[in-house]
Amino acid sequence: MACETKTWLVMVLLFLAANYLQDCVHGVSQVPCLFIFGDSLSDSGNNNELPTSAKSNYRPYGIDFPLGPTGRFTNGRTEIDIITQLLGFEKFIPPFANTSGSDILKGVNYASGGAGIRVETSSHLGATISFGLQLANHRVIVSQIASRLGSSDLALQYLEKCLYYVNIGSNDYMNNYFLPQLYPASRIYSLEQYAQALIEELSLNLLALHDLGARKYVLARLGRIGCTPSVMHSHGTNGSCVEEQNAATSDYNNKLKALVDQFNDRFSANSKFILIPNESNAIDIAHGFLVSDAACCPSGCNPDQKPCNNRSHYLFWDEVHPTEAWNLVNAISVYNSTIGPAFNYPMDIKQLVESEIKRELEFTNESPSQPSATE
Repeated sequence: MACETKTWLVMVLLFLAANYLQDCVHGVSQVPCLFIFGDSLSDSGNNNELPTSAKSNYRPYGIDFPLGPTGRFTNGRTEIDIITQLLGFEKFIPPFANTSGSDILKGVNYASGGAGIRVETSSHLGATISFGLQLANHRVIVSQIASRLGSSDLALQYLEKCLYYVNIGSNDYMNNYFLPQLYPASRIYSLEQYAQALIEELSLNLLALHDLGARKYVLARLGRIGCTPSVMHSHGTNGSCVEEQNAATSDYNNKLKALVDQFNDRFSANSKFILIPNESNAIDIAHGFLVSDAACCPSGCNPDQKPCNNRSHYLFWDEVHPTEAWNLVNAISVYNSTIGPAFNYPMDIKQLVESEIKRELEFTNESPSQPSATE
């Protein structure tokens, strides 16, 4: 009975989410631009031409995406794709690897499959674009925006109005620390020390982003990687989560929350950092999907492999990445927590955007009016 109730709840949320998206006003975005940093959960094509095995620009990936396979690691839209729509953008944010014909003033997606906070993460898969390298790519775009607007000062004023989405760190565990045969991290750090090292490096990158104009940050917690089919299968748990890996990301998430508090105190005058959930069991809804311990496209999701037909019943698309159905439920709840339960902290994305609009209006109203020509 409990399982039936949870499944019914997921179906209701999917219905509400679809209708909510239809009601969004496209053409007038709530922020002028959106910049995306992260890994395969957000990649939209940056890995397509890289010498790496971390690619998804082939079917059945993109089977439910209007343009087909684009380099997204899911069957349809990613979570940030859906958030982009909720924010009112007419088009998805283009990948840095292919901004030709796109308006970079609307934003750029730098996310790369396999990317981590640490530069060596996922290197056994081939080339990756770590968070630090994504920042280097952002500096290139910032320079182009400055040229287009006429000066660095004007570019900074413009970039301060944008939204910055950062969803990275899972690979630093899955494709680094928990692969001791390939990486030395687990012999150098305890799990607690490693989480702290990651947070310290992330902090430096976020500060560098702040120097480039970032003021509104959306930071994603790490998911329960021990509950992914890939990890459960590799440990032979017969569908049970690997709690050691979940505990590792939980420790990281606690430190990330403390960092958000620290930055909100430090930059309270002109910046805001929020934390959103990125874990399947965070809102106790994952079990509402009929299948939450197996992939819709299993065994590597190879080219032209036939996936499951009932994709909205599955939490996971492949062994690691969620389906569009889960992305839809999660995106709605992190954008507007009144639609579905979520653990946004200290507010959701909609509140973050609206608070900035309110602040700007108050600033405008408090500014002394300019004398007219007749005075």
